[in-house]
Amino acid sequence: MKKNNFILIGFMGVGKGTTARALAKKTGLFCIDCDDLIESYANKKIKQIFADDGESEFRKIEKKLAKFLEKNVQNAIISTGGGFFAVKNLNKIGTVIYLKSSFEAIFERISKSENSEKKIAKRPLLKDLDKAKSLHAERDAKYAKKADFIVEVENLSAEQIVKKIQKIIKKESKK
Repeated sequence: MKKNNFILIGFMGVGKGTTARALAKKTGLFCIDCDDLIESYANKKIKQIFADDGESEFRKIEKKLAKFLEKNVQNAIISTGGGFFAVKNLNKIGTVIYLKSSFEAIFERISKSENSEKKIAKRPLLKDLDKAKSLHAERDAKYAKKADFIVEVENLSAEQIVKKIQKIIKKESKK
């Protein structure tokens, strides 16, 4: 059963958090940021979780969070981390929307943003750009397979992206 949740998936830095916050303002739905919840749960930054405990521990926390969201959250826009799409119960949490963009456009977006160095540093998987680009290519089809909707976001403003997703929300909320 769908719970009127809208889950934004996509590669790190594509703008899931920014989009979720803007959508929350427009729709009145709550905005939930999975990375923020994971950091609160672990009482440390994601970068530190990776450094101290490794990616596998981080993924275990994501799975635990996914179960929590499925059981307890309704009427929310959920911004996920880049790898959250792999949780088995994703589609039970809500309607999945893939924010799709090329790796080059994502990296350019991050590089041109305020605090770009900080934004790059907080993403452990962006340390090696060749690996990150390869990971993006590997995940693209997986994101698309998990998604109920795909929204092409490359070269769009946050406002344009929000308008596209609002149409999806309006349509899905009528079901």
